[in-house]
Amino acid sequence: MSKKYIGLWFIIPWLIGFLMFTLYPFISSFVLSFTEYNIIDPPAFAGFNNYIYMFTQDPDFWSSMLATFKYVFFTVPLKLAFALFIAFILNFELKGINLYRTAYYIPSILGGNIAISVLWRFLFSTNGLINQTVGVFGAEPLPWFSSAFGAMVTISLLRIWEFGSAMLIFLAALKEIPRDLYDAAAVDGAGKVKTFFKVTMPLLTPIIFFNLVMQMIHAFQEFNGPYMITNGGPMKETYLFSMLIYDNSFKYFNMGYASAISWVLFVIIMAFTLMVFKSSSYWVYYSDEAGEKTNG
Repeated sequence: MSKKYIGLWFIIPWLIGFLMFTLYPFISSFVLSFTEYNIIDPPAFAGFNNYIYMFTQDPDFWSSMLATFKYVFFTVPLKLAFALFIAFILNFELKGINLYRTAYYIPSILGGNIAISVLWRFLFSTNGLINQTVGVFGAEPLPWFSSAFGAMVTISLLRIWEFGSAMLIFLAALKEIPRDLYDAAAVDGAGKVKTFFKVTMPLLTPIIFFNLVMQMIHAFQEFNGPYMITNGGPMKETYLFSMLIYDNSFKYFNMGYASAISWVLFVIIMAFTLMVFKSSSYWVYYSDEAGEKTNG
């Protein structure tokens, strides 16, 4: 066998996994979205009935869309800002800094764990640690799970707390910024704040762009934390798209309708991703462009 085909043997396991667990389910869900399918009986072709019902008769669809948008627009900017802030601090060469970097990354490893979601629910319960701490200052317990805003804040904080992966990417990018640029800014009389916005930020825009896209996609598909903490309450104010898909799939066994919702979510994610890519030409600077921006 020719040596040029040896590499193909190494990718066969990945190729099989991709075909079986990614491409096949992807195509199957699209086909099933045009059917009525309850797992037990064979799929029955239903045309566009699932999509018509979704947009015209299902009130849960619109409430879940609104809840998902609120969650994404609230969580993603705060998570990126917090990750960048911590990365900026951890970029300084301080004693024991590696220990701090490791400690701040741990939440990203534990955050997706069901046990952490359960713990998070207990922390924000009526008699939980958060309300006990508030009570020390003489304040009344906050209704975290009985108010729409409180419930959204609770599930968003869990996602923001898992900032470690974005932080590490920001930290790696900060270390790649040439020290000469900071020295030149200091010689020109630029202060810390001006240096950050005129030197650091332009050079970080490609990394901000990457983290924004990745975190946005993950946020749109969030399930574990919100499901375990609020289960969509109160009054479905935190009933995200992923919960709507889960309920229709495994509670009502309406796989065809769940597949249709999944494809609408896919289109929404694609649309927002394309908008971010389109807007990147106005605020993302690469190599020489970033140099020109910093000089300006």
